[in-house]
Amino acid sequence: MPIRRVAMVSLHTSPLDQPGTGDAGGMNVYVVELAKRLAERDVAVDVFTRATSSRLDPVVRLTDGVQVHHVVAGPFEGLSKAELPGQLCAFAREVLRSEAAHERGHYDVVHSHYWLSGQVGALARDRWAVPLVHSMHTMAKVKNQLLARGDAPEPVARVIGEEQVVAAADLLLANTAEEAKQLIELYDADPARVDVIHPGVDLDTFRPRPRAEARGRLGIAESAALLLFVGRLQPLKGPDVLVRAAAELLRADPTLRERLVVAVVGGPSGSGLERPEALVDLADSLGLREVVRFVPPVDRADLVDWYAAADVVVVPSYNESFGLVAVEAQAVGTPVVAAAVGGLPTAVADGRSGLVVAGHDPADYAAAIGRLLADQKLRERLSAGALEQASRFGWDVTAERTLQAYVDAAGAMRHDLAEPR
Repeated sequence: MPIRRVAMVSLHTSPLDQPGTGDAGGMNVYVVELAKRLAERDVAVDVFTRATSSRLDPVVRLTDGVQVHHVVAGPFEGLSKAELPGQLCAFAREVLRSEAAHERGHYDVVHSHYWLSGQVGALARDRWAVPLVHSMHTMAKVKNQLLARGDAPEPVARVIGEEQVVAAADLLLANTAEEAKQLIELYDADPARVDVIHPGVDLDTFRPRPRAEARGRLGIAESAALLLFVGRLQPLKGPDVLVRAAAELLRADPTLRERLVVAVVGGPSGSGLERPEALVDLADSLGLREVVRFVPPVDRADLVDWYAAADVVVVPSYNESFGLVAVEAQAVGTPVVAAAVGGLPTAVADGRSGLVVAGHDPADYAAAIGRLLADQKLRERLSAGALEQASRFGWDVTAERTLQAYVDAAGAMRHDLAEPR
């Protein structure tokens, strides 16, 4: 049976939000790009997300075949992610009510993203008699194994909630083989219900462009040694590692100060700070006030300029289920220095498209970055490798494989329902 309509659940962050702000990041990009590619394959997609403003329209058309439903559950503003579990029942009730307005069998699959959405997806699965496909995106047990400096451990309630979702899902989509292994070993997932499908990158948008032109638009000197961080400003992403690594670089070579620029593009995670105060204070304390530039989140066209302008993109995360920033940068032809955690060793080919660093010692990042800045031929070789590496991760491949996963999950459920008990 073909898949005609999918209900996607993204409770805690809307696909319409600007990545790099609040809780919006790679997951938002994933939901948007997958939904758009499914719609191109004649699969209608309804995305359910929690309304965070009374000014939002109840339903917003994202593109032909894709609608975003703003579900009212709890106060519009002021709720932190930690408070969202208290709104699960209200959110689930409204999602189920929305489907009840249609004929039975309106949806063929429910695909939930992140554990909060998985809780809702499990209820929808049982009510609608459709398979639950779930993407974790991040996992509490993994995050707690590699906590960043100043980061609080994920609560037991989340761990239990994730275990419940893993048990309920008909199919778990892992971004990498490493994530699949973690699901099986840490969450006792049935290997037969875990499929590895890499996320993609928009290869039409993220493509090489002349560095000089990009730098001109951004006001970056042609002679600058530009290091770039892109993402939410939270301990998990490790932006402080890059700032400290910059200080190490200048200690090793004070003459670099005249041309070193560290651009940090993104906003604070959650709904708190209007400016990244902790990072600003850190940069000041290390004497980097004139070196580090803090740039608010930008749209994709400007983001391509930042990638193209950079000599090196640094991804020093403590945990990444994949690493979309690393793949986007490589698609533009910029080498990446990334942490050897989660999916980053899959996203970045060590020694071919970038350099992968074990641990989070700023001195080790400084050494890797310094090696690239000092060797233009190495940068050129890795730039060519970056383009080749990124070409493996187009969203069309992701969509085709995900659609087949939906078909397989639906077929398995029909088979199970048809078997006599």
